[in-house]
Amino acid sequence: MRPASGVSLQRKLLLWLLLPQLVLWLSGGFFAWRLALQNGEKGIDQMLTQSVRGLARQIKPIGDGLLVDFPKAAQDLLEQDPADRITYMVSSPPGKFLLGNAQLPPPPPVGVRVGEPLLYPARLDGKAVRVALLDVDYGTPQARQTLRVQVAQSLAVRKRIAQELLAQMLLPMGLMGLALSALVYAGVLRGLQPLKRLEAQIERAGARSHGGTDPLPPIELTSAPQEVHSLASTINRLLEAVAHGQQMEKRFLNDAAHQLRTPLAGLIAQTELALHESHETAVRERLEKVLAAARRSAHLVHQLLQLARSEASIAMQPVDLATLAREVAREWAARALAQNIDLGYEGDAQRLVQGQPLLLREALNNLIDNALHYAGQGATVTVRVTAEPDGWATLAVEDDGPGVSPVHLADLFSRFWRGSDKAGGCGLGLSIVEEIALRHGGRTVAELMEPHGLRAGLRLPLSGELVRFPNQSSTRRRSADSTGVRQAEPTKSSFD
Repeated sequence: MRPASGVSLQRKLLLWLLLPQLVLWLSGGFFAWRLALQNGEKGIDQMLTQSVRGLARQIKPIGDGLLVDFPKAAQDLLEQDPADRITYMVSSPPGKFLLGNAQLPPPPPVGVRVGEPLLYPARLDGKAVRVALLDVDYGTPQARQTLRVQVAQSLAVRKRIAQELLAQMLLPMGLMGLALSALVYAGVLRGLQPLKRLEAQIERAGARSHGGTDPLPPIELTSAPQEVHSLASTINRLLEAVAHGQQMEKRFLNDAAHQLRTPLAGLIAQTELALHESHETAVRERLEKVLAAARRSAHLVHQLLQLARSEASIAMQPVDLATLAREVAREWAARALAQNIDLGYEGDAQRLVQGQPLLLREALNNLIDNALHYAGQGATVTVRVTAEPDGWATLAVEDDGPGVSPVHLADLFSRFWRGSDKAGGCGLGLSIVEEIALRHGGRTVAELMEPHGLRAGLRLPLSGELVRFPNQSSTRRRSADSTGVRQAEPTKSSFD
């Protein structure tokens, strides 16, 4: 009852619950990275602002000149870390180098206000840096001059701080994400348990229905969400409607077949009596046609009754399939002899299955009848019972007649399908075989023989009480005794 393709409800729920969580987790990591970079940049900006103001205070105007009170120790301290070097430059007028690193990039083309620090990004020696700029006025009121102080710091420390902060944030976020995913997975599994129980109940009910022909019992769920109860109630109503329809169909089929048996038997008897008493050729021809049609109708009614019987409830019991096959083959020996057909049994001496003897006998009767009807005079028909290595037994009837077209092999067990226009058949015999096979938890098999012919039968599960015997086979003997049954090995019987 599982789907052959498509995405399960459990996978869909997990996809729609875990995928947004993953997207949110990645988005949170990205925004945490951006926040860490912004906080790192704010810290650098504050430090650079303090540094540029402190450096500007160390430069004092003396008359028309400048006194730079910047000790060598402070300069070494600023430039001691190559990966996070702090570089400065003093220029007066702005842009005319006086002291520091002459490679510091100029500010962007924006207005610079005296006494207000300006922060801007730049690149120095191929690396990203953050620069703080401060213009300071000095000189006399009659000769004002401007001093520009610039301090730059690499952004490597900002990235390092951001990475450390991100790692510290992502680890607990990842653990929380895993814990949440586990809770979601467990919640989905627990939430779908009523559906699993519903599926298990339907599967058990289908197994108890012996192949799906018995009405399924109602589904019962003691504790489940309201939606599952509603689903179960809907399925129960559907099962009840289907069971009612099946019962009506079986009752109609059974009643109609029973009602037709008596008038058809009377028609056949009266037609045979009229044939016996009539001597006119034209009348006898018409009566023979009527008799053939009546017999064909009687055969159809018998098949319909067997079909209705095959769909009824049955009680299983151990059946020796090999013994049953030999007995049924003997019963058909007279008809096979009349049609000049070599009928025989080959296969195991004993093979136990769980089944209903009357139904299995009817299935084999239909298989043999089909083979004798279509194989033609002079053909060879073999009833065979064998055990397969996978724990199944095969009951099949083989013939070397014309067989069927390969394109119609799949239609062999369809109702009212016939492989030829030969009179006498109604197209229900092999469909009854399939119904009986399903009732026994088995299936039908059909394949073409080489160089010509057909093999049709059914596969049934072996009984657990089976005593296994080695498969035996022998060449069909042509000598016949006085009863018309040819002598054969214990596991090989032939019937003239």
